[in-house]
Amino acid sequence: MGERAVKNVLISGASIAGPALAFWLTRYGINTTVVEKSSSLRGGGYPIDIRGTALDAVERMGLYPQMRAAHVDSQSIAFVDEHGAVIAKIDPEAITGGVRGTDVEIRRGDIATILYAATKDKADYKFNDSIASLDEHADRVDVTFVSGDIGTYDIVIGADGLHSNTRSLIFGHESQFEKYIGFCFAGFTVPNTFGLDRGALAYTLPGKNAVVYATNDGGQVYAFLVFRYPTSPFRKSVAEEDKRKLTASMFEGVDGWIVPQLVEDMRKAEDLFFDAVSQIHMPTWSRRRIVLAGDATHATSFLSGQGSSIALVGAYILAGEIATKPDYSSAFEAYEKLMRPFAEMNQALVETGKSIMIPDTQQELEARNEMLRKMAEEPIGKIFRKDDARQVHRRQVHSALTLPDYS
Repeated sequence: MGERAVKNVLISGASIAGPALAFWLTRYGINTTVVEKSSSLRGGGYPIDIRGTALDAVERMGLYPQMRAAHVDSQSIAFVDEHGAVIAKIDPEAITGGVRGTDVEIRRGDIATILYAATKDKADYKFNDSIASLDEHADRVDVTFVSGDIGTYDIVIGADGLHSNTRSLIFGHESQFEKYIGFCFAGFTVPNTFGLDRGALAYTLPGKNAVVYATNDGGQVYAFLVFRYPTSPFRKSVAEEDKRKLTASMFEGVDGWIVPQLVEDMRKAEDLFFDAVSQIHMPTWSRRRIVLAGDATHATSFLSGQGSSIALVGAYILAGEIATKPDYSSAFEAYEKLMRPFAEMNQALVETGKSIMIPDTQQELEARNEMLRKMAEEPIGKIFRKDDARQVHRRQVHSALTLPDYS
């Protein structure tokens, strides 16, 4: 007797990949539970991008109009020197390889809200809880939650991010799979005293970057302090206060622009988000009845600009394979075969992002600034014709996968 069809699924994580999976699985008539360790949806207004193949996935969901309505439409990124004077002011698409008028730039909290609203009446959400243990059997997975609840599912999907608990339970410590890019960042909100609207200011030193970013809500901006650090701090547990101390120490003595004020704001921030700039590379994405999705299995890092888009595409494919294949194992195999090349192509984009955003040496920084000045002098169309084709390549990678039709 063959394996029975998948009827009951548990998803760990309610950021982007998790609710996107819940959308498709419930559409296919599969009972879906989403468990999230936070007590509610995690907001955060910093923007993310949906482009390339991910736009097709969103359109098939019928959610493109809602996401487009929440489009931030950033107008510029201004790179400044230590006195705040503008070195170059350029269109964001000149860096990202995006397509103005088509791509969607949306605050993370907005996309989370849209996905949740589309699934909350169809999937069972368990907030303020997480998986404590997984006990796999030939025909099921028994799950014990931190709350003490117990559930039985056909499969479990770990969509719980870069530091995935599900991955750790089944595959082992994340240090085996983390490719540390060499940087950490602290993100937090500050009052918008800059008069910024849908734009960013960035001050760069070798191995360091301070950025403030305004969306279209006017009241606050999102600050980021990014710095080179030799080893990933997440190879061990990191206390909240240690994150603040480490970030402050890396900017000690940096007096340029408004960096001292941003460091003080970071020390007091109630919404601090600190993380390593890392990718996840795994030899296999599934083990028996457990499979990973989103950043848990192929984090691209923010330097690629593609994490959310890849999560949306992967959710569409994984759910479609589960719904159409005769058993979970063949579904997992097909999902990885389709998604792995696309994910790895997008992971490779990180090198271009790193050279533009955080050059390593003063010489590289000066060369970057000169490149930005030249870009700022030309219309956006000429940039793509005269550049070394890196941006054209990014566009091709963004759309390198054609979605299968699971209808």
